[in-house]
Amino acid sequence: MTYRITPEDDAKPEDIEILIDGLKSFNRAKISDQRREELTFFLRDAEGSIVGGVHGNNGWGWLYIRILWVSETARGSGYGTALMQKAEREALNRGCRNIYLDTFSFQAVDFYLKLGYTIYGELEDFPPGHKRVFLRKTLS
Repeated sequence: MTYRITPEDDAKPEDIEILIDGLKSFNRAKISDQRREELTFFLRDAEGSIVGGVHGNNGWGWLYIRILWVSETARGSGYGTALMQKAEREALNRGCRNIYLDTFSFQAVDFYLKLGYTIYGELEDFPPGHKRVFLRKTLS
């Protein structure tokens, strides 16, 4: 059988799902437990509007922090630290022993270092003139 590679600038979501399903099927043959649990904490103002939060997912004993954001109006008051502490405690409750995340050099690298995270990788010039920084932390 012969195959051909085709460029697809506007790939259909259902076609992308074929790739995802294929990879998941391959992974299941190697690692039986594919469960992921979402983890989210919001920071809300007096009116209930979201002014920050942390979101990620856990599986295989690891928590991945996908997003940490605190609005300009709430920054500098310890809410970022409080959100991360909540996420870390919940990760421990769920049996996680490690956390990983990535950020950009113009974002919060020093913040995460102060919280005990260590850098395990960097991509230079991603985006141009900056770095993408990968951090991890072992929970106790």
